[in-house]
Amino acid sequence: MAEFSTGCTRCNRLTAHLAQVRAEYPGYHARPVPPFGDQQPRLLIVGLAPGMHGANSSGRPFTGDYAGILLYQTLYRFGYASSPESVSVDDGLKLAGCRITNAVKCLPPQNKPLPEEVRECNAYLRGELAALATGTAILALGTVAHQAVLRGLGLRLADHAFAHGAQHDLGGVLRLFDSYHCSRYNTNTRRLTTAMFEQVFADIAIHLGRPLPPGA
Repeated sequence: MAEFSTGCTRCNRLTAHLAQVRAEYPGYHARPVPPFGDQQPRLLIVGLAPGMHGANSSGRPFTGDYAGILLYQTLYRFGYASSPESVSVDDGLKLAGCRITNAVKCLPPQNKPLPEEVRECNAYLRGELAALATGTAILALGTVAHQAVLRGLGLRLADHAFAHGAQHDLGGVLRLFDSYHCSRYNTNTRRLTTAMFEQVFADIAIHLGRPLPPGA
């Protein structure tokens, strides 16, 4: 299994891009972003990649940009996060029973990783998936994350089509839940609403046998 490092330089295009970003924004993390949260999660959340002024800046997944607002509010509501807001790596926020990672650990140009970059970085996700306990829930935020999870488990993409709200039994060992990505575009256009996102978390809670928050 590949061991993750913030010094990873496996993808030449991404490495060069991050070097340019560090030169322009010397205060940014601008390196591969490590996963965040519980080392033995019952829920693993997989996003696409760090955002330019979000995780790429802060060094924590979904922290510092719009995409993390709905995610951390929902994690707090469902009992996974100690705070409804993730501000910085030293803000004291803790996750319990949950871990957040990305299919691609580096900021890609125009927020669009190349297919070969997704495949290269899959070695790290494969290791994260292999460490999960039986019965763990995986939440894929978007199609790229969904497909990365399947690749990381050696499963055929054709056997598990992405659809918001879908659930996939992965060999009786893990369960994959799909949601549209909580990006500014998806929430502003109401392709993804708060109610839709919370319903996915309610389905996950039912699968894990966790209590639902009031009104969920």
